[in-house]
Amino acid sequence: MILLDGGLATELEARGHDLSGALWSARLLAEDPQEIIAAHETFFRAGADVAITASYQASFEGFAAQGFEPEQTAVLLRRSVELARRARELVGGTRWVAASLGPYGAILADGSEYRGRYGLSVGWLTGFHRARAEILAEAGPDLFALETVPDIDEAVAMLAAIDGLGVRAWLSYTIEGDRTRAGQPLAEAFSVAAGDERIVAVGVNCCAPEDVGPALEIARQVTGKPVIAYPNSGEVWDAAARRWTGGSRFRPELLAGADLAGGCCRVRPADIARLRHTMETVAGH
Repeated sequence: MILLDGGLATELEARGHDLSGALWSARLLAEDPQEIIAAHETFFRAGADVAITASYQASFEGFAAQGFEPEQTAVLLRRSVELARRARELVGGTRWVAASLGPYGAILADGSEYRGRYGLSVGWLTGFHRARAEILAEAGPDLFALETVPDIDEAVAMLAAIDGLGVRAWLSYTIEGDRTRAGQPLAEAFSVAAGDERIVAVGVNCCAPEDVGPALEIARQVTGKPVIAYPNSGEVWDAAARRWTGGSRFRPELLAGADLAGGCCRVRPADIARLRHTMETVAGH
């Protein structure tokens, strides 16, 4: 099993940063990049093999709304990869950097990534994702994380957006039960990646831990590819109140079927350390 990191924004908040604005953790790419390095390093030292960059909510449109010029946004997108790579250098060893391409809904900062169905065409979404994918690819990540994808149309757009960039990727949906957040069957959702040699793994993230197992079975059956899972802690995001509610249900055994595993929102370095310990214990037996 390859271990991913946990919730980068959660760790940055724990370090005292207010991420309540529309740019979320991407704001620190401009304001405090050293803190992003420190957060990545913390997850690496907890046992993560892969760092997912702070570009999830970074986009030309989102930064423009905050007064950034396109050239400045390009610098910040490239910086997201450079910061994760710097953390890797500090820790050493064989580790990877995955450039995050989050869904269009993330820049709306209203929970739309948990609903999908934006009323936008695949062509428009492809252009949106292509603009930042090109810049991220220039920075030399090991792969793309096409993550928290709420519906099939956006998955198709993301796959088109990375075409010809020479960077492989994983494709990860956010789900509820046995369907995407937009309500589509997971077998149909995963099938868009079947036979696509650019996609190294398929699976789920930013979902309830209990939904992982059944989803991975479908993903493996449909695509024959390695499967990836990095669920939330089990707490629930209240978009109106902009806070998490409930308690953590993140347990290593719920990720036992994954080839690549980690955590998303509210999953801390200590959770990744427990996952590493469980993985090594199982391997030892």
